[in-house]
Amino acid sequence: MAVTQAQVESAIQQVIDPYLEKDLIAAKAIKNIAVDGDQVTVDVLLGYPAKGWQGKLAELLKEKITAAGAKNVTVRIETKIDSYSVQKGVKPIPNVKNIIAIASGKGGVGKSTVAVNLALALSAEGATVGILDADIYGPSQPSMLGVKMKPESKDGKTLEPITSYHLQAMSIGFLIDEETPMIWRGPMVTQALEQLLRDTNWKDVDYLIIDLPPGTGDIQLTLAQKVPVTGAAIVTTPQDIALLDARKGLKMFEKVEIPVLGVIENMSIHICSKCGHEEYIFGSGGGQKMADDYDVDFLGSLPLDIRIREDTDAGKPTVAADPECRISQIYRDIARRIAARLSLKKKDFAGKFPSIVIQNT
Repeated sequence: MAVTQAQVESAIQQVIDPYLEKDLIAAKAIKNIAVDGDQVTVDVLLGYPAKGWQGKLAELLKEKITAAGAKNVTVRIETKIDSYSVQKGVKPIPNVKNIIAIASGKGGVGKSTVAVNLALALSAEGATVGILDADIYGPSQPSMLGVKMKPESKDGKTLEPITSYHLQAMSIGFLIDEETPMIWRGPMVTQALEQLLRDTNWKDVDYLIIDLPPGTGDIQLTLAQKVPVTGAAIVTTPQDIALLDARKGLKMFEKVEIPVLGVIENMSIHICSKCGHEEYIFGSGGGQKMADDYDVDFLGSLPLDIRIREDTDAGKPTVAADPECRISQIYRDIARRIAARLSLKKKDFAGKFPSIVIQNT
């Protein structure tokens, strides 16, 4: 029995993408539907990297289209990552499509660990990813990525990013001895950040993750005024004092008109390695409540697990150390959610148009 185009479209609409939170037709992700009797071919173009989800999505679509009457169903899924809109009047970074700031209101919430694992998760999902360590006073990414080398400069003016676990990385920590304190005033720090960002030869990066220092000071202000940030994610723990400061961070991004993509709750639950008992050491539900209060997405919860600490201390973050473990799967789920939220934003076409120069002749 032949199936109609309308039946196929109706079947597709029954599958809600959990990351886009809408069906693929509503999300404009269906690029072609070819119907030939009881044979159907569907071409899907996702705006976010989803290697860990594509197979399941294809299965769900096949199942619904088969139930509609098709006998032979082919689903082809591809990904195309675009550049999305940023603050007005800020210069783009060459070869970087999107910049995502990972921030926290206070220190000690595991923000740098979350940032590096999210970068690795986006890479595992199929994106080209860079990470910039914006914490000039306390750079931790070199240690977390297990890097002890200094970056090269081919022209004496720009730096080549250091590659570790398929990530392009840059940090002030690559340029100084790890025990050397940075005794600098604010203007020097912000200048160093701008140089690290703009004088690095990033190579066709889909997402550049910026690991911000805690708080709402000079670095954050420079980021808002001079760096084309596509969106920010706030990292917190469930305890009240961390949430109080996280709310300040969120409000800061709102004031400078950088979209907050959502809240990540770190160290949400402790699972005893001996008996498996689960305990909410820092309280529960704080991140979700904060997301609800400010009408932003709750991106996910990460456990308080000794393995995360051991892996990063060893210079091989969990997503790189064991890509298939439960913790890595949570990071990959959060990474897909962040990238999908970005893909629903307005595209930035500025880089596609030539600049027009009018000369008096």
